[in-house]
Amino acid sequence: MRLVYSEELTDLATSMARMCSLATDDMELATHALLQVDLVAAEKVLQSSTEMSRLATENEERGFALLALQAPVARDLRQVVTSIQLVQDLTRMGTLAGHVAKIVRRRHPESVLPEPVNGYFAEMGRVAVSLGRSATEVLLNRDAEQAATLAQQDDAVDDLRRHLFTLLTVREWKWGVASAVDVTLLGRYYERFADHAVEVAQRVIFLATGEYSTLAEDDPEHSSPSNEELVRRFNETDRSLKGRLHGDTRPSGESG
Repeated sequence: MRLVYSEELTDLATSMARMCSLATDDMELATHALLQVDLVAAEKVLQSSTEMSRLATENEERGFALLALQAPVARDLRQVVTSIQLVQDLTRMGTLAGHVAKIVRRRHPESVLPEPVNGYFAEMGRVAVSLGRSATEVLLNRDAEQAATLAQQDDAVDDLRRHLFTLLTVREWKWGVASAVDVTLLGRYYERFADHAVEVAQRVIFLATGEYSTLAEDDPEHSSPSNEELVRRFNETDRSLKGRLHGDTRPSGESG
């Protein structure tokens, strides 16, 4: 029984890393679509949302099932609760990649980006993808020291977004309001993707050390679910699991 429980924990951790990898792949492809005006690539990113949703639902249900059926304690409890919280960050990363792809699709066959800002987004995309890859690694290796380095990479995305804002507001902008809105939104999407990758790293540090380290500023707009919300979801899953178990143990032929 204990071996099965350990395998379930390992499978959950691996699946969380799979979600992070998928979101990062999507952002890499979305950046390619943005820079190369590639509608096919943009559509591939949007199609992958189905797999991300499936993994999110599956992993959240796994986590709540482990809480309900195994009653983990200490480090195991940290892992399960952290995994449930991570689902929200990883889902959001995938959603942000989808937002980039949607802008590409909406503006196609025109390019979304004016030529002067191409370099900014090429670099923002590179850093965001690098953060996503690093987040995937620390989800697998639980290396708190490596996780702590992600915030330094995130600073580069913040700096690039500030430079973009200066370009839009201080200098004369020649490409119209619609283009300015697109550039502003895209800069925000890349910044938030990077922030969520750092949030993943923060949760890995908590998992490894039991101490929560704030590596990035909190954003209440996309914060993780509250303890009350987690309790509500757990109670729903617990009732569902008990209902299934009760149904499985009733005598054959007895109707529900």
